[in-house]
Amino acid sequence: VLKRLYQDFNQADIQLPLYKLCIIGLKEEKKLEIWGMNDDTWIFIKEYPFTASSGTLGPKLKEGDRQIPEGIYRVEGLNPNSKYHLSIKLDYPNAFDKAKGKIDGRTDLGGDIFIHGKAVTIGCIPIGDAGIEELFYLVNQTGKNNVMVIIAPYNMRRRKKKVVLDEIKWKEELYNKIKKKLSEFQKET
Repeated sequence: VLKRLYQDFNQADIQLPLYKLCIIGLKEEKKLEIWGMNDDTWIFIKEYPFTASSGTLGPKLKEGDRQIPEGIYRVEGLNPNSKYHLSIKLDYPNAFDKAKGKIDGRTDLGGDIFIHGKAVTIGCIPIGDAGIEELFYLVNQTGKNNVMVIIAPYNMRRRKKKVVLDEIKWKEELYNKIKKKLSEFQKET
């Protein structure tokens, strides 16, 4: 794991340990981008392909909808004993999700959303065993309080796309928050 990571970090010209870590999930592209910070600049390190996917574009609304959430999340914990090799638990539903659920009259928002190994999912983000080993190590070394997770319906930095979700009145508010946060992470071309 460390040998693979050191090669990626040397190529990105960033050193371990990281001061901050950002994980960006792009649902349509089925990619997980990893960004690190040691001073005041975010640097792209690498990306992992999703090894499986479920649901469609749009936020998670209830337990059992098979949706990968969309929003800005924190890491709640690391599970070294996961049945999906290793897993990283996200804080879905966060305060935004709970507030919108209350406004909509939704009570069973679901939970237990993870980034994990293997190649199966019903609302989580799997990146295979080798990928989760690297990411698990990075999150552990950086400290969960220094990790941000952004999950977007698609890469909003590159293009604008209409996501048809007429029943979700707060969609624009959510997508504006995600787009604004994503704007901090620009790859050099």
